[in-house]
Amino acid sequence: MSAFIKSVRGNDPDAALYWLAAMIAAGEDPKFIARRLLILASEDVGLADPRGLEVAVAASQALEWVGLPEAQYALAEATIFLASTTKSNAVGRAYFAAMADVLKSGSLPVPPHLRSSGAGRRSYKYPHDFEGDDVDQQYLPDKLVGSRYYFPGNLGAEIKLGERLDRLRESRPGGNRRKEPAAGQREADPMSAASEGMRTRQANLRALAEEQRRDSGE
Repeated sequence: MSAFIKSVRGNDPDAALYWLAAMIAAGEDPKFIARRLLILASEDVGLADPRGLEVAVAASQALEWVGLPEAQYALAEATIFLASTTKSNAVGRAYFAAMADVLKSGSLPVPPHLRSSGAGRRSYKYPHDFEGDDVDQQYLPDKLVGSRYYFPGNLGAEIKLGERLDRLRESRPGGNRRKEPAAGQREADPMSAASEGMRTRQANLRALAEEQRRDSGE
């Protein structure tokens, strides 16, 4: 599986097909292969080619519907597409950078104008009421104003996304052009942030379950 994933990530559809065939012939669970393709579609292709996730999902659904041996066509199609298309890991880097801030600072207060109740919500500006369906407005918590997590790549569909975000920032008062992370800037470690995020989630779920148990008088 490691060789398979690295071949897809490395833009080598021939090697990827070989390792796919080797796994199928060896008796590997095809659902495991489909799950890994789903992960790779977001982790390594991402928004450089959003079709990647659609193809991976379709292959997974095809496997559920027809099973082996016919689903080998769908798995092979997804493998070739993901191995051949434009790659970007910007989605994962952005998400785990955000997760790192959550783990560092906790769940920060929601700005009053973004809340669903309270006096502050009346100051919320509805973007569709403004030209370009966009308006200069704070969405991050006060402590994180100005933070940047998502830096679109320079390949595939992310070029257009980056250009649009640039235009929006430049049209807002004080908006800054898109820039890459500063040289030497420490990026969040995805595996560490993911593991810590899941540990925090499980702890919060246990605390919530205990609170609900006490409230129910059990």
